[in-house]
Amino acid sequence: MSEGDQRYPRPLDDVPSTSSNLSSVRDRTYPESLACPCDDGVMVYMSYLEKTELQIFKKMLVNEQFLPDTLGITWEQLDRASWAEMVHLLIEIFPGVLAWRVVLEILNTMNKSRICSLVEKELKDILPTLELTYFHLNLRKAPLSLTSEDCDQIQAYRQHVMKDNFPEWDKTIWPGNQEDFLYMEIEKHNAVLPCLFLPRSPHMRQPNTVIIHGIPGIGKTTLARKVMAMWARDEFYAHKFKYAFYCHCRELSRVGERSFSEWIESQGLRSQALVSKILSRPDQLLLLFDGFEEFTSSLITGTAGLTKDWNQKLPGTLLLSSLLSKRMLPEATLLIMVRPTSWKGVKLLVRNPSHVTLTGFNRTETLNYFRLYFKREVMGDEAVDFAMKNAILLSMCRVPVICWLVCYCLRTQMEETVDLTKACPNATSVFVLYLATLFSTIFKKLSSSDYQKQLEGVCHLAAHGIWSLKNVFDKTEFQYVMVAETTIDAFLQVNILRKLEGQGDHYMFALFIFQEFFGALFHILCYAERDIDYHWVSRKDIQDLIKLSRESETYDSQMGLFFFGLLNEECAEIVLRSFKCELFSSNKLKAVKVINKLSNNPCCEISQLFHCLAETREENFALSSLVGYQKVSLKIKSQEDLEASAFCLKHCPDLKKVELTLSRDFYKELGPSSADLASSIHVKEDEILFDWLQDVCSVFETSDNLEMLTVSNSVMKAPVMQILATTLKKPQCKLQRLQLEHCEATPKNWVDLVGDLERNTQLKTLLLRENFLGIFGVNHLSTSHLGELALEKCNLTEVSCEAIAISLRHSKLLTHLSLAENNLKDAGSRHIWRALEYLMCPLQRLVLRQCSLTSGCCKYMASALKNNKNLRSLDLSFNQLRDDGIILLCEAMNDADCELLILELEKCNFTSISCHVLASMLCSYKKLRHLDISKNFIGMEGRVTLSLIFNGKQGIPVVAQ
Repeated sequence: MSEGDQRYPRPLDDVPSTSSNLSSVRDRTYPESLACPCDDGVMVYMSYLEKTELQIFKKMLVNEQFLPDTLGITWEQLDRASWAEMVHLLIEIFPGVLAWRVVLEILNTMNKSRICSLVEKELKDILPTLELTYFHLNLRKAPLSLTSEDCDQIQAYRQHVMKDNFPEWDKTIWPGNQEDFLYMEIEKHNAVLPCLFLPRSPHMRQPNTVIIHGIPGIGKTTLARKVMAMWARDEFYAHKFKYAFYCHCRELSRVGERSFSEWIESQGLRSQALVSKILSRPDQLLLLFDGFEEFTSSLITGTAGLTKDWNQKLPGTLLLSSLLSKRMLPEATLLIMVRPTSWKGVKLLVRNPSHVTLTGFNRTETLNYFRLYFKREVMGDEAVDFAMKNAILLSMCRVPVICWLVCYCLRTQMEETVDLTKACPNATSVFVLYLATLFSTIFKKLSSSDYQKQLEGVCHLAAHGIWSLKNVFDKTEFQYVMVAETTIDAFLQVNILRKLEGQGDHYMFALFIFQEFFGALFHILCYAERDIDYHWVSRKDIQDLIKLSRESETYDSQMGLFFFGLLNEECAEIVLRSFKCELFSSNKLKAVKVINKLSNNPCCEISQLFHCLAETREENFALSSLVGYQKVSLKIKSQEDLEASAFCLKHCPDLKKVELTLSRDFYKELGPSSADLASSIHVKEDEILFDWLQDVCSVFETSDNLEMLTVSNSVMKAPVMQILATTLKKPQCKLQRLQLEHCEATPKNWVDLVGDLERNTQLKTLLLRENFLGIFGVNHLSTSHLGELALEKCNLTEVSCEAIAISLRHSKLLTHLSLAENNLKDAGSRHIWRALEYLMCPLQRLVLRQCSLTSGCCKYMASALKNNKNLRSLDLSFNQLRDDGIILLCEAMNDADCELLILELEKCNFTSISCHVLASMLCSYKKLRHLDISKNFIGMEGRVTLSLIFNGKQGIPVVAQ
């Protein structure tokens, strides 16, 4: 990778490919940065065979004559087949259960007993769903009868495909060559691509349509070109796909009406007779579709106009819609590359597709790329350090071309011996500085008097395109915004724009992120020479820009982030120097007012807003914007989420309630492969994350108004628990209510957290649900300062109850205790009842709901109910008390001089037998105000018995459905 001077830094000299970086890896044979579409795949255990073992399997399949001679499959094709392709072949030629029996027979012969057990298990699991066709041979269609001339044409077509797809990256977007050690590993491609058509449960069929999702620049086209190149070499599903064609949607936009057979001819097969033969066997046909963003017409989602006839001449939109909907060639296999914005139209046409998402570089790969790009170690270390401290920028770098662009810009700044933190105040400024290297040429091409007007037009078009989901612009649209041809030529020369091949005067931004940047710039440009010297941003504009920053799981447009990044004063000064234009400051004040009002009427997630505010990097702006925000709900799934939360939470002056989730995805982003990084980088990264976590947790200590913290569905590893525990035990923390629900942590970490909470005298309510505390966690729990304690579904046992009972006896403040959904059993509850016997126990509500209690626990209640004058509410629902238990309970209430007002006995499995005792208790016990006996088997007899009492007894709400 050269660091030499370039006339213009093209957006992809030295840029790596990531067609292999697919999400959701299931099988151990794939790197975590990849995704194998193996979810729901069958026979995945075949991947456990070593390479030599797989070859033995193939030879036995042939030698034992399992394969019918009519298949027309050569040994050369089998020899190159991957394990996933072999699975596909087996299930295609051996219907129903027969495929598993063949596999089992061969593996038994190979003495692969462990894998055989997996075959038997899978077969047992899926047998009910297999189609009942295994008694019949799968009569495949005979191979096509091809002449020698046909074979020569097909071979020539394969040669053409190999030539046309070398190199595999799209040179129209990524010119230059690639020298990366890491991202062009053929082994990764070969491991993942064959799995695209792996048969899936429950029907054991190959997916007939596969959607490859990915944001712009992530590698969809590279993946498609890789598939075509592999097919041409007979290395991609050779037994299945005899013919493959790659269709870029711009090809269907640039001509009038034509048939699909004519389009096939245009790909290099000049014989109409051969084309007809190929299309007569759509089951052997693979069609790849790409470039929907360049398709200038709308897809047809209805059936009108769609056709089955491949010889019928059609407009491009009808032809493409007929193919995608499988109206035409329904047996063909489709591989479709889409951006998130394009998927909205495509999904209305395709039927039962499988999905794969390209994720680009993971964090480790990005940092490794940084280290490789900079030949000098000192510069590399500085760049890596800068990137790790800017999670938003680092996240953008998952797109390979953006990673290159950022490295190029940082290198340029460091060569001028400037401090990166001063030169680049935020992520937006990096793109400003990169584009500044191109604008020196643009300034020479455009007159100074007309320059701002031309820039406005380009920005206007970019913004309009983002809002209307439009990426392709014709010359008339440029003319409409008064952009001259000389301006178009200038932007083409420096690769900000590119002209679409074969489509006349149609243009796109060379990189989608350029369109996003200029779109953001349009909303904040200042035009001093005009009467109205700015573009007024409405309240809805600002709201939409915030939502656009993180639109969905797979797609987040950068235009919203860039808009807020341009509000940074230092960034605005860079824009002034670089583009010779000022930014309108009043829109900054408008943004503050709009965000203030969103606190009462939110139209977007708080995480979207926090990302935008974090990109401003201005504390005063964040503080002014977040006035009035009393409740914040955050789901931290990435380091950018963490950084944004660390920046914004401490600038919420009115914060009263925080809801926090630290998802498992946050740790996945680091990944086990982070060990590949230099140890110094590893340490530095941990320090940065530690600082951000501390910033988040410091809010729980320093916020004057914060009353409640809820942490739910979170993975709480040791550093997180350590920071949280350190913060919460400080006596100056104002927190009054702490709720931890479904948090994964070790028992030792729970000990660290709960052990010192008594130092926080402000904390009055502690709610723990679905947490495995362990016996030591409960033993270290102090309740002396608490008024309410819930330990629900926390795997508590009889031993745990002893520790709780001790705390209960000594507590002077605890009024509410819930131990619901723990397997306490009667023996465990006995400790609680004995604690209640103490006259000074202040407990008012006790919840033992679904605690595996029986009638045996009721005998321990009598003394507790008699001696304790504070207990007002008791919940024993969802326990097997049955009639014996209810009778004992009623007798205890009759005998005891207790103060119980609320009694809940939902689904305690008692019958009408208990109703007579209940009726008697209700007659004598006058204090009860609410009784819940729903979901029991009292029948009509029990209802009649109780109704006689209720009709004469006023003021008792009874639930008895």
